[in-house]
Amino acid sequence: MASAEARFGPEDELRGARFVEADMTGTAFRLARLDGARFDQSFMPGVLMRGVDLTDGDLDGEITGLRVNGVEVAPLIEAELNRRNPGREQARSQDLAEQRASLDAALRAWDAHLERVSAMPAGTVDASVDGEWSTAQTLRHLVFAMDGWVRYGLLGIDDAFWYAGLPFTEYEPEVARLGVDLAAAPSWAETQAAHADRIAQVRALYDDLAGTDVTGDAPRLPPWAPAGLTRAVHQSLGVVAREHWAHLQFVERDLATLEDRAREVR
Repeated sequence: MASAEARFGPEDELRGARFVEADMTGTAFRLARLDGARFDQSFMPGVLMRGVDLTDGDLDGEITGLRVNGVEVAPLIEAELNRRNPGREQARSQDLAEQRASLDAALRAWDAHLERVSAMPAGTVDASVDGEWSTAQTLRHLVFAMDGWVRYGLLGIDDAFWYAGLPFTEYEPEVARLGVDLAAAPSWAETQAAHADRIAQVRALYDDLAGTDVTGDAPRLPPWAPAGLTRAVHQSLGVVAREHWAHLQFVERDLATLEDRAREVR
């Protein structure tokens, strides 16, 4: 049977709907609102919920407040990620020297990742696993993040965005007004050059802010920030290190899969 995709607009009210003894094997939820949803006594391999069979379950994302068998797991996961990635913990520091050292550590880890990619068959940099971003796409997203938080927000550049940056999915309908082309296909060399240029600007900003008070509000936030939201200067700048650590985790996961597949082919 061919797969079907159901799309629901604002006129399709599903709040409060109940699914009882429904076979939803393989169902995909994309851009769905599941606030307050509850899953009880369901068989859902490959999914992440509570009180269910979670064989092969996998979760990444914001998990603050998530409890498993009564234990909040976010602090445990953070501690383990910090143990695995020396320097990661300082990404949220108000001390810019510590925060910069965290970014430098993340970039060294990224360099090691790119060396592994370069040793793989041609095209690996553009290979996607299970619909996730490739290494090249991830680097384009990191450029987009730096353009928003640093160039637009902290440096005040109105025309801040690289044409081939990749936004987070929910913001895709808005990026044309920023000069971003979702259909862009930059070369790998161009993508690396754009990323290196943004990193150079971030480092220059660290130099400029050394010895200043960075606990006050950033002059402005990215265009996607909710109205009225404020962030300290150090928090906006710290996004760069945090994003590099977070997305390194994802590309390393997917590269391991690609390496396994390459070994199987041999």
